[in-house]
This record gives sequence, C-alpha cells and structure tokens, in this order.
Amino acid sequence: MREVASLYDIRLVLRGDRLILSGELAAVEKAAPLAQHLIELCRLRTPFDRNDIARFAEGLATHGPHGTVFPETDVQVALPGSRKVIRPKSEGQRQYMKAIKDNDVVIGIGPAGTGKTYLAVALAVDALYKKRVRRIVLARPAVEAGESLGFLPGDMQEKVDPYLRPLYDSLEDMMPSDQMRRALEDRTIEIAPLAYMRGRTLSDAFVILDEAQNSTKAQMKMFLTRLGLNSQVVITGDKTQIDLPRKEDSGLLQV
Repeated sequence: MREVASLYDIRLVLRGDRLILSGELAAVEKAAPLAQHLIELCRLRTPFDRNDIARFAEGLATHGPHGTVFPETDVQVALPGSRKVIRPKSEGQRQYMKAIKDNDVVIGIGPAGTGKTYLAVALAVDALYKKRVRRIVLARPAVEAGESLGFLPGDMQEKVDPYLRPLYDSLEDMMPSDQMRRALEDRTIEIAPLAYMRGRTLSDAFVILDEAQNSTKAQMKMFLTRLGLNSQVVITGDKTQIDLPRKEDSGLLQV
C-alpha cells in the first residue's frame, strides 16, 4: 500500500477492516480502484510485486476505472481444496485459459513447460468443484510403449502408469491427497491411455487429451467423437515432439 501512496501522492491508513485514502480528490479517485484490486488479490492469496503494481497503475491510466485494467482476475482459478489460486503468468496463458472457459473444444499447442496441461487440469478441477461437470477424464497416448508393453512386468495398469504419471502429478498439486484418492476410486476422475476411450460416450465431462502430437489421425477422430452432452475437451501437444514413425500421421497436425 505504501507503493500506491507513493504513486499517487496520497495517504493510506488501515483501521480495522477499513482502508482510508486521503489527499487530492483527483488522486484519491485514481488510486481507489487500484487499492481495491490489490485488496482482492490479497483476499485470493494471489502474489504480486512492485512491477505488477506499476503495470496495474499504467493500465488504469490507459483504460480508466471502468476499462479492462486487470485481465488476470478474469480467468484466475481459486481451488478450495488446496487453497491455491492458479492465475496466468503471461498474455498467452491468459488467452488460453479464457478460450477454455468460453469454448467447448480448445487446442493448445506449444513447447514443454508453457503450462498447457497444468492450466487445463486446473480449470477441469475448478469445473468439477463448481459442479459444471460430473467427472474429469484425462487421456494420453502411450506411444513410447508401442508393442513392448507385453514385455513389461505387472498388469496393464502398472505397465501404462509411467506414461500417465505427469497427469497424476498435475492433479496432486491441485487436490488434497484424500480427495484425489476418492475421486480416482469412484471414477469421478479417470486417467487412462487414449486407446481406452474407444467405444465410449463421455457426457457431463471435462476431457483433456495430453501429448496429442503422438495420437494418430484415426485416434484423434475416435477421441473427438467420444464427446457427449455438456462436455468439453482440451487437446494439448507440441508439434516438435512427435514420436510417431511418420510425423505426418500425427492427429494433432490434422486438427
């Protein structure tokens, strides 16, 4: 708040749960929306620094108090189970999250580490908590396993689990372990290889296909035709990491 006072040359006094701004009327009117926004970020436990405050103030000066000054709050996700707030860290991530909120089918393409899967899982968990969907389905091609699955020790689940581990990791970061375990047991959340989607119809579901660059044309068509009523799908992948024998066969390139 000292940063806000310095920016607008005003005084801020916190008394109980009230924040009092005093100074020139024009300066107070400019500072009030920024102070209100910072209070909201604190309430949501969203971190910010001096650079963020300066950026917010610049947006306020450009757009005015009724403009879209703080775009991150439009798409940030507060997960009650983990007391975590997921918010975009770049304009690209903001557009990606907004696209997922506004559309039934979204394709996210980009290199590893850009948050494609993580943000999609966060929005899926948020939709489940808010009862917009009844279940989450996370799928991934196990192309690395190929025909060698039969030679790996263990049953089918133990054989494919290593290829699905990144999806478990994302979930573990957003849900308490007991909630996640119950959701997996009663199949409210399902994590499976892409091949297991054949013959099913997924209604009232948030479906994520990860590593889609390693799906074939036929698998991608099969996957997209699984969607039923009140379902949405997010397809993520990296066009530079295709492990198929023929890169042009990638279902991600087709869609």
